Parts: sequence; structure tokens; C-alpha cells
Amino acid sequence: MSLIADLLQRPEKLSAASRFTSACGVFYMLSGLGLLLWPDVFQVIYREPPFAGHERSLARVMGMLLTIIGWFYFFGGRTGGRQFVAASVLDRIVFVPIVLGTVAMSGAFPRALFVFAVVDPVLAIVAWRLLSKPDVDATPTHESSDRKA
Repeated sequence: MSLIADLLQRPEKLSAASRFTSACGVFYMLSGLGLLLWPDVFQVIYREPPFAGHERSLARVMGMLLTIIGWFYFFGGRTGGRQFVAASVLDRIVFVPIVLGTVAMSGAFPRALFVFAVVDPVLAIVAWRLLSKPDVDATPTHESSDRKA
């Protein structure tokens, strides 16, 4: 199979949690591309002070990383795997608020990072709720041991 065909492959029907995770991936990719192409968005939207040194380049690196994360979320959601959605919930509820909150409190892009430190866990909770609901339309991948009770 070609690389593009592999990328386009997905189950016939995806669960709501998988579709939501892919949608979050699109949101992250667009946010990252926006930051990559226009790092001054921090000053325009979040009213941050002007860049003093090489912060514009660091903002672009953040944009690239956010784009890559979005890419993985988009395609991870398209696999239909419950495990991917569950893993994304844990990192967004635990690591994102701790790391982004700590960095924001240090004074680095505080408004923007606090927004993501709140929005990302909220999106994770939505994904968790969708993951906990049975989705009869989705193509089954495997049974989780916690669902057999």
C-alpha cells in the first residue's frame, strides 16, 4: 500500500469519541499553523507585550509542535482505536494543565497558555465522556476489559 493510501485508511464507521478526537486534531493543526505563520497573534489577541528577543522564533516552534500534535490527533482519531482516545484524555487532563500553567505563571505568554491550559482539559473531558458511552454505530476494534462488567 502507498503512504497516502495508508494515511487515508480508516474503519467504515468511527465512534463519536474518535470523530471528536479527529476534530480536536483539526483545531490543534489550525491553531498551530496560525501561530507558525503569524506569531504576533500573541500581541493582537492576548494583548501580550511585544517580543523582546527571539520569542517570535520560539512562538513559531510552538506553532510547529502544535501542528504536529494536531496531525497525530487527527489521524489517531481516524484509526477508531479506543486506546488512542484514552491516551489523549490522560495527557490533556494531567500534563497539559501542569506544564502550561507552570510556564504561564513564570510570565511566558501567560494569557495564551492559560487559555490552552483550560480549553485542552475541557476538550479531554468531552472526549472521555464520549469514550464512556457505547457507540453502536462504530466499527468495533476490540473489547476493553473495563467494558465487560
